[in-house]
Amino acid sequence: MPQLRLALNQIDARVGDIAGNAESVVRWTRHAAGQGAHLVAFPEMMLTGYPVEDLALRSSFVEASRSALVELAGRLADEGFGELPVVVGYLGRSHDARPRLGQPAGAPQNCAAVLHRGKVALRFAKHHLPNYGVFDEFRYFVPGDTMPVIRVRGVDVALAICEDLWQDGGRVPGARAAGAGLLLSVNASPYERDKDDTRLELVRKRAQEAGCTLVYLAMVGAQDELVFDGDTIAVTQDGEVIARAPQFAEECVLLDLDLPAAPAEAPAGRVADGLEIQHVTLTAEPVAPYAPQFTGEVAERLEDDAEVYGALVTGLRAYVEKNGFRSVLIGLSGGIDSALVAAVACDAVGAANVYGVSMPSAYSSDHSRGDAADLARRTGLNYRTVPIAPMFDAYMNSLALTGLAEENLQSRLRGVTLMAISNQEGHIVLAPGNKSELAVGYSTLYGDSVGAYGPIKDVYKTTVFRLARWRNAAAAAQGETPPIPENSISKPPSAELRPGQVDTDSLPDYDVLDRVLEMYVDRDQGRDAIVAAGYDAELVTRILELTDTAEYKRRQYPPGAKISAKGFGKDRRLPITNRWREGEQTA
Repeated sequence: MPQLRLALNQIDARVGDIAGNAESVVRWTRHAAGQGAHLVAFPEMMLTGYPVEDLALRSSFVEASRSALVELAGRLADEGFGELPVVVGYLGRSHDARPRLGQPAGAPQNCAAVLHRGKVALRFAKHHLPNYGVFDEFRYFVPGDTMPVIRVRGVDVALAICEDLWQDGGRVPGARAAGAGLLLSVNASPYERDKDDTRLELVRKRAQEAGCTLVYLAMVGAQDELVFDGDTIAVTQDGEVIARAPQFAEECVLLDLDLPAAPAEAPAGRVADGLEIQHVTLTAEPVAPYAPQFTGEVAERLEDDAEVYGALVTGLRAYVEKNGFRSVLIGLSGGIDSALVAAVACDAVGAANVYGVSMPSAYSSDHSRGDAADLARRTGLNYRTVPIAPMFDAYMNSLALTGLAEENLQSRLRGVTLMAISNQEGHIVLAPGNKSELAVGYSTLYGDSVGAYGPIKDVYKTTVFRLARWRNAAAAAQGETPPIPENSISKPPSAELRPGQVDTDSLPDYDVLDRVLEMYVDRDQGRDAIVAAGYDAELVTRILELTDTAEYKRRQYPPGAKISAKGFGKDRRLPITNRWREGEQTA
């Protein structure tokens, strides 16, 4: 059987940085060539980054991507890699699509190309376009209508892009019909909890349907709220895993494969969904037999809490670095939320670049002040104290506020203080709100909601506690100082805006609250279904009412890493002005 050495570059890309991304392609191709690769691949939309959103509708951006692709092909040849086929994703355009209502102007496409001998040897566009969750690809792209197959060293390799595997039909059965020996899919599939298990089962299933070895090459890094966890997978046609890359890490996965020889006659005609086979022979002769060096490694999977924590760190690090920031600023209350955010920040950008501010009021307990200082000692972050009591007294003397207005004033004074320091010193502010609080509106506008990024925006409170315990245990296991004070984990959560206040004064126990919210927010279940699951009807009605009326607040909250199937952001799009209430009788 012919042999083929693949170089699967599980790497990051920056949206809009076409020149920088092209440079990454050259650098990683140089490495692959040095390892004797016969075929090199990069993730979906590698040249432009992913997702490009409305940049896809700008002709200038589309043409910049197309031009860069041609230039990249020439540069690879100039550097001596012309004989090495390189598969790379980019933003392209259909020249066959006729303008019609509902189709994006200019017919942009989510494309990939094969670069060989200084030329673009083959171009193809994603066939299945996702239009659910965070995906809006019907808004931006027109679908591809070909079944691309390249002959490399005597092996026919079928090509696909991400959703082409997630949907039935199209290129997976098309690969079988074309008699391909390998199906290579390039992807930018965003992370969410438990998706790695779903992804593995999908890849196994599609390999069996395609009747050949399947390689699923994924992206790592993050873009705004989306995190990419990598997890590149290679399986045999029987579903046996022969290689799997680590999560949240850039890596060139090298893999030696024995694959079926391509038929003497190139495949032609139409296959599933009417796709026309687009076959290009790059090199017909197999490589001389060699002793395999890279027989496949299967990286150990991260446990659930480590995986979620890794996603939060990856998301924050990418947001800071890709937007050109150097340091972050956090209000440290001594509570669990700001403590976890601080730990994530120290792991993402280094403690030397994390600045914490304690802003005690007259209601701040001694133990909370002490816990904030203890966190700073444990992590090594920069720490200062700025009391807000004088500011609070000045406002109260002018406004004579009472009740909730008095409580929220304290939070807003802290927000003003953080933004003032941010403006003066150049740090970006991190908002510490968790998903439970955002769901029920327990996040003060222009107070604890200020910031450029919310690292735990998609993390329920019960998970916040679990991640804090995991992070401390992981540190202890490595002989390091646990970053989060035990008192921050064990004490009852409180905003400390009035004497003796705790969260359960006005909210259900978080174990109950989070389970109800998970059903309502993440799974879109209505009141009756939640009550039928065993929850108190009056309590459910109250939680749902709080959630519905807080939509306007969530719209003003900063972005944060998505880790669930449905986060507050692009995943969940509800009208702010909305009279519908679950459980009400309507005429």
